[in-house]
Amino acid sequence: MFTMVLKRKAFMKKEIIISLSKTFEESAYEQDGVEYWLARDLQVLLDYSEWRNFAQVIDKAKTASKNAGQNVSDHFVDVNKMVELGSGAQREVDDIMLTRYASYLIAQNGDPRKERIAFAQSYFALQTRKQELLEERIALTERLQAREKLVTTETELSKIIYDRGVDGQGFGRIRSKGDQALFGGHTTIKNLSVA
Repeated sequence: MFTMVLKRKAFMKKEIIISLSKTFEESAYEQDGVEYWLARDLQVLLDYSEWRNFAQVIDKAKTASKNAGQNVSDHFVDVNKMVELGSGAQREVDDIMLTRYASYLIAQNGDPRKERIAFAQSYFALQTRKQELLEERIALTERLQAREKLVTTETELSKIIYDRGVDGQGFGRIRSKGDQALFGGHTTIKNLSVA
């Protein structure tokens, strides 16, 4: 019986995570290729009922951004929007456009006792790791491509040198000069005798 309860709780947690992840991504807007969220939407997503409480978290996130050397206005952009009141009338309210980085800082500065904040903190940690892995893979791919290009170029150069009749010692001198140019004056060939 106890095992079934644990499995049910784990399944419910998984459902909540999937739901919140989807909701968060679907709440994003895009303008000129820049992804952003609106603070009042994020307030609801992170389960803050009052704007004044959420505004305090935003202020902490702004401070964290500033202390990290970021330009706060690049990640937190003040805007106004119209909201519909219960009477059907509309009123202008303050809002903030938030980058993914700003949303991350808000989650990190939120109340982790709230289930949605705890989810957001985990979500951003995972997204950050995914981005790191992606950047590592791109860098590795670029290094491999550069190495393949170097091998192809060196093979072609060696073929041209031998086709021109340069002997082994001449080839060694050419390679040594190239290595010196590439490696800041250091050569890969020792005790090269000059003819």
